[in-house]
Amino acid sequence: MEVLLENISKKYFKEWIFKNLHFQFISKESYAVIGANGSGKSTFLQVIAGIIPPTSGKINYRNTTVNIDNAHVYQYLSIVAPYQSLIEEFTLKEMYEFHFSFKKKRCENISFQTWLEELMLSKSANKSLAHFSSGMKQRVKLGLAFYSENSLLLLDEPTSNLDSQGIDWYKVQVEKIKGKSTLIICSNQIEEYEQCAQRLTITDWK
Repeated sequence: MEVLLENISKKYFKEWIFKNLHFQFISKESYAVIGANGSGKSTFLQVIAGIIPPTSGKINYRNTTVNIDNAHVYQYLSIVAPYQSLIEEFTLKEMYEFHFSFKKKRCENISFQTWLEELMLSKSANKSLAHFSSGMKQRVKLGLAFYSENSLLLLDEPTSNLDSQGIDWYKVQVEKIKGKSTLIICSNQIEEYEQCAQRLTITDWK
């Protein structure tokens, strides 16, 4: 998916988070949006995802030769962020079935068992998500996003709560998705975005 930002700005009360931002995200390229904590990275990603509106400006989404209505862009993207929650009353299997009842799989022939193995969670199929560790929950959120068919994948601090094994797993998944979806990662941790082809600094748009 191509994402064109036309002079977008976002302000909370009297403070500009970013201002007059004009940029084109090229389809199937990978980008890192970097900056210190509190610099506005998460707000920026939520604006791109259509979760919150910009104060001014316009965002255009285009998939190959088709313009996508802003109201429907959620159908083409996945976002993973620390503020998102799983349905903890579900077991992992129920979460998988619920998610893929409205999201198409990136690999149609991938089975639940194969997906579990990819996430290194083979022994947790029928375990309630409420009893998962924070790192396991993060792997589930990432695993659902990585294995969904997305034209746009948005990741905010994606290795939060992951141990060294989980970070290695994350890097493998990023390599698999690169070149298949437009990837935007917001982070201030080099291990989260070192595989991205382009890097943008959020404070350059103040």
